Amino acid sequence: MADEVELGGAEAEELALRACLGAGANPQSARSLVDATLSAARCGPVAVGFPHLVDYLNSFRDGRINCDPAPVVTRPFPAFLASDADQGIAQLGFDLAFRDFVDAARTFGIALFSQKNSYTTGELGYYVRRLALEGLSGLAATNANAMVVAKAGGPAVFSTNPIAFAFPLGDGTPPLLIDQSSSATAYVNIAAAAAEGRSIPRGWAVDAEGADTEDAEEALIGALLPFGGRKGANVALLVEMLSAGLSGGSWSLDTPSFRTGDASPAVGLTVIAMIPGPAGSGYIARAHDQIRRLEELGVYVPGVSGRPPRPTEQPLRMSRAVFDAICRFAAT
Repeated sequence: MADEVELGGAEAEELALRACLGAGANPQSARSLVDATLSAARCGPVAVGFPHLVDYLNSFRDGRINCDPAPVVTRPFPAFLASDADQGIAQLGFDLAFRDFVDAARTFGIALFSQKNSYTTGELGYYVRRLALEGLSGLAATNANAMVVAKAGGPAVFSTNPIAFAFPLGDGTPPLLIDQSSSATAYVNIAAAAAEGRSIPRGWAVDAEGADTEDAEEALIGALLPFGGRKGANVALLVEMLSAGLSGGSWSLDTPSFRTGDASPAVGLTVIAMIPGPAGSGYIARAHDQIRRLEELGVYVPGVSGRPPRPTEQPLRMSRAVFDAICRFAAT
């Protein structure tokens, strides 16, 4: 498409690194964020790849992210790692704890990583995808500032509060990976529609008066709706307790916006890693066979169906507007 830019992997990585450093991030933060961005661009929803990187770059510049954090990881229990991100990016704290986290899961069969005081997590599937590539099953939950109503006409009380789950399917096969918000859609989809002047489906959001809207701009000053009504709101509450409740991170009601102002969102993230069955159980091969059986029955399996066999070899694309925004930071 004429309004898209296509880059090779190495070229995109180098550009993103220069942009992070140009926005003020220290080298360690830049490396962690670029790794997560490339993973999202190759394997996750497009909106949480390079388009969301622009949110990070703006937040480095505006002070919503600590550019030179010193995350502290403690171990209050043998299989429980707790991180304080020092108002930096969530990915850095996770990186610092990752090897100990994986080792704990392999030792005890299950381990928990909990983090508070970070910027929003980016693609949540990234955290459990990394566990699946280590042969572990993972469950992750996070929150952000309140932008979702429990019911139409009510106040915004939850974030989109996503939850992600991954299960390894063996060497050479991408893992099953479910990554979805508890709202009818992710906030980044509303923001993208507004930026591009597109309407949104009815049932995604309400305007400032609480009325259902198809206008993305109105939705940005209104609120998102939970999926499935009350049941989706219950999932949002569950995620709130898993993320902010277990970590000590800010409740969504108390969290400042991740796109405006100069205050850190200081939100929570919880990731649970699990061994998929005892040694010799064959549970991964069994799951692999079940996924193939579902695909033969026409079931779309997230993370598996339609994914190119070698995503790292595919060119990376972004809109011209996103590319230009990243280049402005890279040139700083």
